[in-house]
Amino acid sequence: MERDHAEISVRRQCELLGVSRAGLYYEPQGESKENLQLMRLLDEQYTRTPFYGSRKMTEWLRTKGFTVNRKRVSRLMALMGIEAVYPKPKLSQPGEGHTIYPYLLGGIEVCRVNQVWSTDITYIRMAHGFVYLVAVMDWFSRYVLSWSLSLTMGLDFCVEALKCALRRGRPEIFNSDQGSQFTSEKFTGELQAREIAISMDGRGRCMDNIFIERLWRSLKYEEVYLKDYASVREARTGIESYFRFYNQERLHQSLDYRTPAALYRERA
Repeated sequence: MERDHAEISVRRQCELLGVSRAGLYYEPQGESKENLQLMRLLDEQYTRTPFYGSRKMTEWLRTKGFTVNRKRVSRLMALMGIEAVYPKPKLSQPGEGHTIYPYLLGGIEVCRVNQVWSTDITYIRMAHGFVYLVAVMDWFSRYVLSWSLSLTMGLDFCVEALKCALRRGRPEIFNSDQGSQFTSEKFTGELQAREIAISMDGRGRCMDNIFIERLWRSLKYEEVYLKDYASVREARTGIESYFRFYNQERLHQSLDYRTPAALYRERA
């Protein structure tokens, strides 16, 4: 980001990089090198074993020689936006003015394009820090409709990705988790205004959103873990290239070895 660029304004640079202006001026207190190392390890282990909660993650890190307590691991997992995949006996309460919607996809056969879309946020590590990635996907074709990066796990980049996806079409059902970004009135209002049915996963059940979880796994094993992005610009370039490959070139066995883009165009 060049704030004194002679030809491209800060606003335009933010648009090109997919970074909100609020995120540009936000200066968080950076995590220590050790915490960043722990977060990298937690991200990799969570991708392998999403059913590990903070207790098991703590014990696993100890087997790797790290002296950590559960409180520290819990804080880092919360910062990364991850939690174990299993039903919780007590659901967390939505934020003020937020509504939790029921899960509508149980027992439904997804058999056409734009029947169900879903969204999720994931943690993307870099060489010296991290960013958050949100994506919107069509369930039937696995086509990634839109995505956006942010330095913080706020609301604006999620709404930006949703609006971008909605310029392509309109789903019958839109599914997300119960994160505050997706339960906010600003986000759900975009869906309600278009009379789109809103569905939300059960708390702690990321497998309710299984296809986008598989997308994160593919992205991390096939792109993110193979590289150490030096900057947000580099992360954006790498992820953009991967999603282009994923949509237009990567053959999916579950799609009879077609690409998501081909199936989406064929059935849209």
